[in-house]
Amino acid sequence: MDELGFHTRLHRPGTILDVGAHDGLLTLPLSRLPGAQVLAFEPLPAAHARLHAAVVAAYGAIPPHINLRPEALGAAAGRLTLSVPVLDGVPQEQWASVAKDFSQFASVEAEAHEVAVITLDSLGLTDLQHVKLDAEGHEQEVLEGARQTLTRSRPVLTLELEERHRRGATRDVPALLAALGYETRFWLDGAMRPLAAFDAATMQVASPDPAVFGASDPYVFTFYAWPAERAAEVLAALA
Repeated sequence: MDELGFHTRLHRPGTILDVGAHDGLLTLPLSRLPGAQVLAFEPLPAAHARLHAAVVAAYGAIPPHINLRPEALGAAAGRLTLSVPVLDGVPQEQWASVAKDFSQFASVEAEAHEVAVITLDSLGLTDLQHVKLDAEGHEQEVLEGARQTLTRSRPVLTLELEERHRRGATRDVPALLAALGYETRFWLDGAMRPLAAFDAATMQVASPDPAVFGASDPYVFTFYAWPAERAAEVLAALA
């Protein structure tokens, strides 16, 4: 079960939030779901430019049902530094983060971009149905700034949570969601597993240094969450 498959199976018309949209790998297929209104956030300027170009290439222009935003989402409005590690002169954009600056790694240089931050709650969304969240260690702050929206709209979520980006993320983010009445699980070996079966010490071993490659097998980093009151419906749809 990948993120696109999860959201496709559970699709309801309304707003789809893509946080960390990058080049539009999910923005575009999600935008083609019936009745979808896609709100895509990508604060890294180079990636945002490619995202914009990809949508224009697909549709001829930015269509009314896709809204591309250059801000980062967070717990409070303001500004943050978005850091991008650079290896051998090549920016590692998939590691771009407002949660860390990579200064502790001697082998890594970093680009810094000051970006605007807003909260999801400030948008006053009333029809949010889906959330895809990949913020490289900043997921908890994004959700802190979305409490009212999650309580009101009760969307389903996919989250990429990695201990190498933020120690405790695989514990703290599901705990935040649980306090809002959400159930979080992960997919492994063809089945949706309960969170209690996840063991970061064996299922998510990787270095926080962008210059160090290799990871555990399995390496589980995508988590799936839904309102507890929808659990039976969701599990039936995913079976």
